Amino acid sequence: MSTAVWKEPKPASRALQYVALVGYLLFLGFPLVWMLSTALKGPQEIGTSTTFFPRDPTLGNFGDALQRADLLLSARNSLLVAVATTVLVIVVALPAAYALARFRTRFRALANGWIIVSQVFPVVLIIIPLFLILQQFDLDDRLVGLTIVYVVYSLPFGLWMLQGYVASIPRDVEEAGAIDGAGRLRILRSIVLPLLIPGVVATAMFTLISSWNEFFFALVLIQSPENSTLPLTLARFVGAEGQVQLGALAAGSLIATIPSLIFFSIIQRRLTSGLLSGAVKG
Repeated sequence: MSTAVWKEPKPASRALQYVALVGYLLFLGFPLVWMLSTALKGPQEIGTSTTFFPRDPTLGNFGDALQRADLLLSARNSLLVAVATTVLVIVVALPAAYALARFRTRFRALANGWIIVSQVFPVVLIIIPLFLILQQFDLDDRLVGLTIVYVVYSLPFGLWMLQGYVASIPRDVEEAGAIDGAGRLRILRSIVLPLLIPGVVATAMFTLISSWNEFFFALVLIQSPENSTLPLTLARFVGAEGQVQLGALAAGSLIATIPSLIFFSIIQRRLTSGLLSGAVKG
């Protein structure tokens, strides 16, 4: 039986890897740098300047975005909806994912089929019936109704992710706890749940970012400016005749990106471990 021998990469190969990594980082970071450069330019410089870096930097676009467009109010609405959606998705998907991964029933095939169909079904086909249903229950133009829609929309993906993480936990771990005299609830609380924390963090991250950035549902279901989410407010920087307030839009977009970057930087280690562990099936 032959064994693979690890060989240290040659200097030229290593240099190419670093060049590719730097190029990839520049590709990912360029939109943020471009938004910052545009946000620091004045209206005249944006229309006439051809240089990438601002010649006369100004913070006026940030003040315009925060004051005139009620960006902070919209950010609060987006945060409330995103956090509520994430919590509800995790609370519902976690026990459901455990049941689907551990118990072989007819409902499992039906649930997995629902998950697959929900990911490929065009949203535009259900938006009008959805609006009429929410209108009958007086939930249109309300953050509560928008949260319910986000939960239903995000639940299949969260359930699919958590099901993979549950399946990656060996059954022997639970059987060992049962042999030691632990009950079902004790096993779930003390053994299974700690092992699922990386998967829960990864699922929560994707759900939160998806709800934070969602635009289409909010555009149809929300009409009042005081209930607008952040993507809706940013869309108002585009005038009726297609004239874009590019400086204020870049400043607002940059402000809207900061919470996602901060949240991702805090949990990136748990997210990476969660993605790696969820890729392995038990």
